[in-house]
Amino acid sequence: MYQALYRKWRPRTFDDVVGQSHITDTLKRQVSGDRLSHAYLFTGTRGTGKTTCAKILARAVNCQNPQNGNPCNQCPACLGIENGSILDVLELDAASNNGVDQVRALRDEAVYTPAAVRKRVYIVDEVHMLSTPAFNALLKILEEPPAHLLFILATTELHKVPATIKSRCQQFSFKRILPGQIAQRLEYVAEQEGIDLTTEGATLLARLADGGLRDALSLLDQCSGSGNRVDEQEILNTLGLAGNLETAALMEQAAKRDTAGALETLGRLYGNGKDVGSVLGELSALARDLLLRKTAPRGCGALLTGGYDEGTMRALGEQLSAQRLLQMLELLQKTGAELARSSNRRTDAELCLIRMCDESLDASFAGLSARVANLEARLAGAAAVPAPATQAASAQRPAPVRKPAAEPAPAPSRPVAEDVPPWDVEPRPQVQQKAAAPEPVKEPEPPASQPQRPAEAPAISGGEDWAFWPSFVAGLRGKVPPSVTPYLNNPAKVTGVWKNGILTLWVDTEFTRSMLNKPAVLDGLKQAAEAAFGGQARVSVVTGKAPEPEAPAQPVSRPVEQPQEPVPAADALDELLAFGEQYDNIVIQ
Repeated sequence: MYQALYRKWRPRTFDDVVGQSHITDTLKRQVSGDRLSHAYLFTGTRGTGKTTCAKILARAVNCQNPQNGNPCNQCPACLGIENGSILDVLELDAASNNGVDQVRALRDEAVYTPAAVRKRVYIVDEVHMLSTPAFNALLKILEEPPAHLLFILATTELHKVPATIKSRCQQFSFKRILPGQIAQRLEYVAEQEGIDLTTEGATLLARLADGGLRDALSLLDQCSGSGNRVDEQEILNTLGLAGNLETAALMEQAAKRDTAGALETLGRLYGNGKDVGSVLGELSALARDLLLRKTAPRGCGALLTGGYDEGTMRALGEQLSAQRLLQMLELLQKTGAELARSSNRRTDAELCLIRMCDESLDASFAGLSARVANLEARLAGAAAVPAPATQAASAQRPAPVRKPAAEPAPAPSRPVAEDVPPWDVEPRPQVQQKAAAPEPVKEPEPPASQPQRPAEAPAISGGEDWAFWPSFVAGLRGKVPPSVTPYLNNPAKVTGVWKNGILTLWVDTEFTRSMLNKPAVLDGLKQAAEAAFGGQARVSVVTGKAPEPEAPAQPVSRPVEQPQEPVPAADALDELLAFGEQYDNIVIQ
């Protein structure tokens, strides 16, 4: 009768165990020196050798002819324990025997001396499944065990084992087996079984096993069932995987925001029988590797899953920022976890790809962060963007005549500006006016089709100032939270008025007022107003339309304003305003 490979090739001695030498060497020395403990606790992930080492230890302590700590597997004791005819060595599954009654029965039997071997051994697998009363019943015999008794407990979830149990056991932690060691073992088993396994196929199976040799042998058993040569393509076809080339191509399409190409690739893979969950899992592994290379380039070499060449990883890493990779990874992880409960797995996978290609459709905070990072990158490169149309129009107007002087003359009043949005006007540093104002420069009359507006920064009677607001907002960068900048830059939503030491923000709706009437925003505005106008300042936010300015009176001196950074390109600001409106919807949700 056929026997599964992982059962047929289960190690029979400590020397055959792969990747756990730090444990097997210690156990061999304890058996050789007869310094055994009464209880052992083996912990680690699945398929790493916990139960296998427990069975080897049970034979080794009862072997009649031990060989350097290993069982001989030839004496009656070893053969009887291996075939299950000796009842003094008992293996229990705590998942199905987790009640207090079963543990009490085990405790009552444990006091009797063994009949056929030297020690009575109890192997309790998945011990974390025991109930609390069962643990309490087991605790007494672990605390004061008979000399002939040996307990070997195994678990994959150490945190569920009570501390009172752990403190009475020698604990051994089994590590994940390295992919190279798994591939070497698979090639040996394939050679002995007559399976045509390629080196690339063994490497791929080792990577898919995720540190568990039992999983690797099971995958080899599955892929060799057809009788064909077990190479990469055969493994991908058998297991329904997309493959590294397809996964890298799909990630590149997402990086280039090619939604149509990504959906077409997913549809082709789905038509070829690939599981969409496996495709998203491979994309998640690739996004994880790219994120590690982006955030920890020096120490991530040992953490990568591998399978991709350096050129591919470098090319993909140059196209994706860390924020966008984080957004992709969170989206893939969330979608993969929800596929099990999905009524249409393909649709959910397509929605995930669409959000990956266009982060503006992802309403999560990770998607918002990716969009902000993209916008900041575009704004950082705005210096190379051509000047806005307002600057070009200003260049076409005749320049005012300036008198030659050794000292820089005070800045005259700004000429009548064209009818352009206030956020597109380039701010200029203001200087205090002297007592003797310079002779005004006569400017050409504007065209009749364009309405005239008063010069920038006029002084209104009663200490009221309106025209300072565009340049004042431009200097708030870094002083107020970025989330409120779109509101302050939008004159349809916010208008600022300075009067008698009070900065009043007239807003359009109560929602806008709730966004601005926050301590962090008010403190930033107060500090900026005190720096610009001097003295103490107060800030208030009022819902409604700002009152009309009063008639002009005698000009008053303006305080010196700090030079502000140039306003970014108009198109980037337009996108920033649109981004702010979408941010409103996210906050409301």
